Amino acid sequence: MEKRFWNEYQKEIADDHFFYERSCIRQTFFPGSETAFLKILRDELGKDICDNPHQHTCTGIGYHSDVVPFETTMTVVARLFSLMTECGYENYVPSCVTSFGVFSEVIEKWENDPKLMEQARQYLWDATKREFKVPKNIAHPSDVIYKFRFDLKPKMKYQLVNRFTGKPLRVVEHIGCHYAKIFPERGIGKAEFPYVLAGMIEAWGGEVIDYPERRHCCGFGFRQYLVQENRGYSIANTKKKFQSMEPYEPDFILTNCPGCNMFLDKWQYTIAEMEHKTFDKQGFGIPVLTYEELTGLLMGYDPWKLGFQLHQVQSEPLFNKIGIAYNPDEKYKGVSGRLLPRPSHPECLKVES
Repeated sequence: MEKRFWNEYQKEIADDHFFYERSCIRQTFFPGSETAFLKILRDELGKDICDNPHQHTCTGIGYHSDVVPFETTMTVVARLFSLMTECGYENYVPSCVTSFGVFSEVIEKWENDPKLMEQARQYLWDATKREFKVPKNIAHPSDVIYKFRFDLKPKMKYQLVNRFTGKPLRVVEHIGCHYAKIFPERGIGKAEFPYVLAGMIEAWGGEVIDYPERRHCCGFGFRQYLVQENRGYSIANTKKKFQSMEPYEPDFILTNCPGCNMFLDKWQYTIAEMEHKTFDKQGFGIPVLTYEELTGLLMGYDPWKLGFQLHQVQSEPLFNKIGIAYNPDEKYKGVSGRLLPRPSHPECLKVES
């Protein structure tokens, strides 16, 4: 019988009834992404997803920076699981890939050492008088969008096609390290062939670019950035990726990690200011999108409600290629409807007025 090797690179993703855990970084830098994900799941796919107001950080950044000990982290994770249990859910969906990695690590340690789980249960009870069940299924939101990518396609107003040339848009996909490298078996395609973003790009009409530093780190790395003296190492990592992808002339970069999204976006501004260098021919930089922003954009959601104005590299050139309608006069309109002051333009990186 023929062995189907690709089956070994798949993962189980629940169909419905999700408990959603928000990301501290994503809420800070790209708040429209989480709102878009909830809207897509509820309104477009008709799924049940719980957004509990009592959730909190997973401690991931502090844990991976050796500030928060494991015992504290696993107790915090236990409390998050208790919220899921209290709400009657079993399928856990953490917005951040660092959270995804932390939960995967904690559960694996509990499975290998049941005494640790009992310790976490006791710590949680002593501190909060709460109890928890371990989720039956943990999937990252990018897994969920990937699972339903073909269900979403007929609902989309746009495809990843350059309307001026009729050719597929050329896309760089960047997978967060904590999604596919720490626990490879928990990611679609594992570490060798991560397909969670490539699957979206190909399903929606785009072309995935393969380039030499495709799996190179974005440059965040926690200690490389959190310690100020190490930030030169962080930006050098990111610059290496940009230099490697530049000859392939990508139309945009797609990420599934809030940290990667932040650094691939903001380091372009930094490099432009430091070296008067951009990595596209027009001088606008390469737009960096979250998978939620991309999905919402193709669904026809307002780019400004998705939060594109918060990006350092602006995306109007990409909107124009796809043919997406947008009102430039509403770009900096606040929730109240009042126009906010326009930010100062960078010295080198171009911004459409």
